[in-house]
Amino acid sequence: MAAALAVFLLYTSLAGGSTPSLRPSQLAAHSGTVSLAGVVLSPVRGDAHDGGLRFRLRDVNGTRSVPVVYTGSVPDLFAAGRDVSVRGKLQDGLFVAERDSLVTKCPSKYAPDSKSKKS
Repeated sequence: MAAALAVFLLYTSLAGGSTPSLRPSQLAAHSGTVSLAGVVLSPVRGDAHDGGLRFRLRDVNGTRSVPVVYTGSVPDLFAAGRDVSVRGKLQDGLFVAERDSLVTKCPSKYAPDSKSKKS
């Protein structure tokens, strides 16, 4: 058992067991499975359980975006304008996300509230 664990640990360390985390502007230069992070753009269409939820992800501080199709559970905080991360592959210009891989980043409680108005 210990030998099998040692072989597994050696394999994952040599094979680079981690998934690269990218922004939409970096996606075209990579193939294979990646973690894609960005801001959800409007409109969000479809259903995550029937045919797929469709939206675009944009670089947090940029203008490049990529269309995404996602199936599975949707976090309560998911909405246009929210920072999210999703795991999947780019296929013919469309980022096809793995089922149940969508994670919504929580807003910082120290960031100014963009909805509040100054007097």
